Amino acid sequence: MIKNPVNHRALATVFAVALLSAGCASVNLQSHVAQSPEQALELAGQEDNRETAQRYLLRIASRFQDQGDHMAARTLLRSPQLTQPAPGLESQKRLLAMASATALDDSDWARTLAASLSPDSITEYSPNLMNRAARLQAETYTLAGEPLPAAMTLILLTQTDSQANPQQLHDLIWQQLKTVPDRALKTANSEAIGYEAEGWLELAMTVRAPGIELDQQGRTIRNWQNNWPGHPAAQVLPSELQLIATLVESRPEKIALALPLTGPLGAAGKAIRDGFIAAYYQDPSVDRDVTEIRVVDTSNTPFKELYGKLSGENVDLIVGPLEKEALTTLSAMNTLPVPALGLNYLPAGKKAPEGLYQFGLSAEDEARQIADRLKAKTIRHALVLIPQGEWGDRIETALKLRMAENGSEALAIERFFRDDNLRAVTADLLGISVSRDRAIQVERTIGLDVEFEPRRRQDAEAIIMVAEPTIARQFKPLFAYYFGGDLPVYSPSIVYEGDPDPARDRDLDQVIFTDTPWTLGKENKLQAEAKQHLSGTQGQLGRLFAMGADAWQLSKRLPLLRQVESAAINGQTGELTMSDDGSIHREQLWAQFRNGRPELLPELEPTEAATAEEETPGSTVQGE
Repeated sequence: MIKNPVNHRALATVFAVALLSAGCASVNLQSHVAQSPEQALELAGQEDNRETAQRYLLRIASRFQDQGDHMAARTLLRSPQLTQPAPGLESQKRLLAMASATALDDSDWARTLAASLSPDSITEYSPNLMNRAARLQAETYTLAGEPLPAAMTLILLTQTDSQANPQQLHDLIWQQLKTVPDRALKTANSEAIGYEAEGWLELAMTVRAPGIELDQQGRTIRNWQNNWPGHPAAQVLPSELQLIATLVESRPEKIALALPLTGPLGAAGKAIRDGFIAAYYQDPSVDRDVTEIRVVDTSNTPFKELYGKLSGENVDLIVGPLEKEALTTLSAMNTLPVPALGLNYLPAGKKAPEGLYQFGLSAEDEARQIADRLKAKTIRHALVLIPQGEWGDRIETALKLRMAENGSEALAIERFFRDDNLRAVTADLLGISVSRDRAIQVERTIGLDVEFEPRRRQDAEAIIMVAEPTIARQFKPLFAYYFGGDLPVYSPSIVYEGDPDPARDRDLDQVIFTDTPWTLGKENKLQAEAKQHLSGTQGQLGRLFAMGADAWQLSKRLPLLRQVESAAINGQTGELTMSDDGSIHREQLWAQFRNGRPELLPELEPTEAATAEEETPGSTVQGE
């Protein structure tokens, strides 16, 4: 006997449909638990009483959330049956919707929800729900890109919930106010009503004043506390502001600047020294009666020995060493008795001991910024040129890792030496050699001459060119020669010598590259004075001079960067932040060669970063 196979899932579905069609009135929605959003919607659709049906859907949505299934909850909460909740159900639906929108990181939904919210919407909830509602509302506003109402929601919570943790709430409020655009903050400050809101906004305005230095911020915070003694934030400052306010008291007073001043790295060491000292003398916050900088030449003494000696000489901070090998000798220690700001980075795999900070002109940072730029411009497939050697290995590793994280791919990576045949390297990169070989194979197969027109690979959207100027000036025209002239080209700062040279750099036209604010930004006071009184402040030595200036600024701010995740310094070499291991990372500016001169590119707006594409050399308007 042959048995027919039974599809149990299909049979169960038919059975459920039969029950529904037999009359839903027999199903008690108050006790029934749907197993899927589709089943819940079907059952609710059969209920004549709209409020009963909606209460049922909200209960099932809440149950899905308890199970961690926010996608199922979203299906119910965004269904047409809940578009217009019955009176009394709107706040419940909103609370559930905010919970799922934030859990799913659904920014579109968050923007829709935020459009119907106001900070005082939290007063619609009972006291036992208000804290949760306020936090979800603030998270929803944040996800929607609206930090100001998020902060106002939390400020209102501090007034209505006496059980809330003030330190935690004040930290959250400050994190929101920090990201409010200056214009919006100024408008809100002029229109604010209420003691708490007015105080918070004035605090944000004064601390965030354009060009304000860290020491000025500390004094500003203390002055604000004196002017607003009864304000909750004056009594419990946000953690970041507490730290800033006490930094002046804890800054290092005796600093040893340990650098090579002779030998192969002597010129680099002197440029960093000059930048450090120049920034020190230009800093109006320095108390020169107590601050002492001692310059130590590391050229002829093993650094581990030198460090041991300095550790016993009442030094608060050692800035150095510059050499990677010297820095590595410190990695064998668990904790440094005297903190050190190393001017290089430990090799991959080496763990930094407690008290060691690392800062330098990292090529890996630039590689990661190129990968991020490609992501911002929706470029997913690139061809890559990188020099041979250990330096190139580090760039390749950093680039590939960040591209993989961003969902992009290096289709081909060509490594080259200076004396290689660059025409052959370029042809291989663009797939011309493969195209030619394929034509030759066809000729051999059919025994006839084939008319051949070389063709580059068509899956590439950009070229990443890591090459010094003399090599880059040869590569760029070869891209056009081998049919890749329409591809945008991205490079790190190595492509630019640092001084405008239009006659030679015309061959680099349209190349987009990243470099330091010292090189690309508007001339500032330190640059003007350095240019007037010092030599070696341009080109690569200029970048090192800027690095030295930033090392001085970092020496005052290491605790801030270590303890406050969102803290950053607008330095001469870029926007500086610190990772958990004490490494300083830089975010640089972007420029594009036009008529042989670098022209600064504007920062990408969030909307532009999501949709815009680089203009290619074949476009009517050149550049970005």
